[in-house]
Amino acid sequence: MANWPTELKINRASYKESPPNNSIRSNMETGPDKIRRRSTAAIRPISFMLFLTEDQIDILDDFYVTTLYSGSLSFNLVHPRTGATVEARFVQPPEYSAEETMHRASCSLEILS
Repeated sequence: MANWPTELKINRASYKESPPNNSIRSNMETGPDKIRRRSTAAIRPISFMLFLTEDQIDILDDFYVTTLYSGSLSFNLVHPRTGATVEARFVQPPEYSAEETMHRASCSLEILS
């Protein structure tokens, strides 16, 4: 399994995470709705920004397109909040925008483990 490139540092100020949405609500004819857990495994969505040089944006693009086969494979990532190594995958392709001296990349991932 591939590892997140060490050259790409996650900007903690832009980091967002939410717990898995792993419950299902069923409406009842009378009384309160029933809520139950959907499954024993659930994804944890995270998103963050990267501020990158020209070389680093090439590394991210190559990692996504070539190494991960356009995001179809998962990879190992050091979790930005916990420091633990987790399995993650891209939810959608990274989005790039140009700044004056740097590039900005917006990433949306889901943690699988």
